[in-house]
Amino acid sequence: MQHTISTEKAGPHAREMIHAVEACVHCGFCLPTCPTYAVLGQEMNSPRGRIILMKGALEGTLGVDEIKPYIDCCLGCLACETSCPSGVPYRDLITPYRAWAEPKRSRGFLDRVRRRILLATLPYPGRFRIAARAARLLRPIRSLVPAGFRPAIDLAPATLPPADPLPEVHPAKGPRRARVALLAGCAQQVLSPGINRATLAVLAENGVEVLIPRGQGCCGALAMHIGEEDAARAAALRNLAAFPLDVDAILTNASGCGSGLREYTMLFKDGPDADRARKFVGLATDICAFLDKLGLLPPPPSNRVVKVAYHDACHLAHAQGVRAAPRRLLGQVPGLELVEPAEWELCCGSAGTYNLEQPATAALLGQRKAKNLLDTGASLIASGNIGCLTQIQAHLRELGRPIPVVHTIEILARSYEGKL
Repeated sequence: MQHTISTEKAGPHAREMIHAVEACVHCGFCLPTCPTYAVLGQEMNSPRGRIILMKGALEGTLGVDEIKPYIDCCLGCLACETSCPSGVPYRDLITPYRAWAEPKRSRGFLDRVRRRILLATLPYPGRFRIAARAARLLRPIRSLVPAGFRPAIDLAPATLPPADPLPEVHPAKGPRRARVALLAGCAQQVLSPGINRATLAVLAENGVEVLIPRGQGCCGALAMHIGEEDAARAAALRNLAAFPLDVDAILTNASGCGSGLREYTMLFKDGPDADRARKFVGLATDICAFLDKLGLLPPPPSNRVVKVAYHDACHLAHAQGVRAAPRRLLGQVPGLELVEPAEWELCCGSAGTYNLEQPATAALLGQRKAKNLLDTGASLIASGNIGCLTQIQAHLRELGRPIPVVHTIEILARSYEGKL
């Protein structure tokens, strides 16, 4: 494809965006794996359609506001990359494009307010806890609240677990096999702090000492994926300063965060922070991938048989290419029968703030995912991302089938405790 995109006008990520545009041969292999194309059936809501639209906007033949409904509808799940025979790096186009387009597009007052609230609350556990409680209190007057704020009210949990501050160091049990640093996450600390506790317990059982740096904060993925690159860069700088590099790995137990950490090299392509960003990204690893490589110490035997369906979180399976490791770990749990849902590649509709900003499409995907998981006959569902867990739980409740949905690491922790 001949390009006429100006590198000067397209900004610092122009070379990567041009490469992504040129790599697409419009073969259509991405169509059946694209969640929005699957539920909406529109070419402009498919990866190849969006690539054409973004190319037009970058060239100046299409307006940023003209194509924004289709770009906003993209989940950024990267299922298209998994299915693409040409190896189109769609992530090198969609994320930089949103950063390039954001200052150029028009937004209504309430839309701007909503985005400011999201950026000011979700990355901060204390603020998010207050916001979640406030959203729950607004349920009786939901109809009086502007429509754009209602999805947050609908998704607010009925109750929140108590805050559970983490130690700065969690020791290994027995001989130390590794020493790692852990990203604690933002929303996860509020919605499901047990995931971090399970992570510490499983790592300790496997001889891993864990550091939880006090100066850390949000990974920046939320800001990055909605086009707020400056805010993402500020969050990344905080973590680059807080995390030590003399560890065996920097672990994440939320796939959205893990994917966000891997984009630090995009945020700092050159300049004084580029080298540290590259080293940081080289250490960033998902908890399941790390344990799989380390070698899981066997949990105790069990007399029970539990059927577990594994849901592939998009930013683990597609963005990080981690599919086999969680399955291998679960396969080592005594008494666990692993079953696979149909359409594993389709997103559940969570996708960061997507279910808050695109609630109708997110609901279609959530219902579809919940039904596919129920069709497995599983009594327990496992996944590797807090957003997926929350989204799937909500739609299972809507279907009247609220079976437990837990993190993969929580299953391992229960197995070590003999409580699976």
